[in-house]
Amino acid sequence: MYHQNHHHHHLHLPCLHCHPQSYIRMVQYMIERCLLLHMNRQQCVKALAKYASIRPCITVTVWKELQKENRGFFEAYFHAISQYKPFMGYYIQREHRFQRKKRFWK
Repeated sequence: MYHQNHHHHHLHLPCLHCHPQSYIRMVQYMIERCLLLHMNRQQCVKALAKYASIRPCITVTVWKELQKENRGFFEAYFHAISQYKPFMGYYIQREHRFQRKKRFWK
């Protein structure tokens, strides 16, 4: 699943071993995109592993460094996303019920 050799099969992504600074910046950018989608750390780690083949230990390490450098932001962020959870759960339940009714009418 993860690229362990140094062959450049991925043309546009930096290589962790050849260009570690660029690779870390790319992971940071991807984490920032996850934050815009209101993901928590676990969701972000899973998404980057699945869709970008980023090893979870790398995502967690970069996340921790970002959190260390931006304590205030992350405190506010975690508070904000905790406020969304009840709404998101309600939305998902309503969406699921709507889909069931839609299938019923077919």
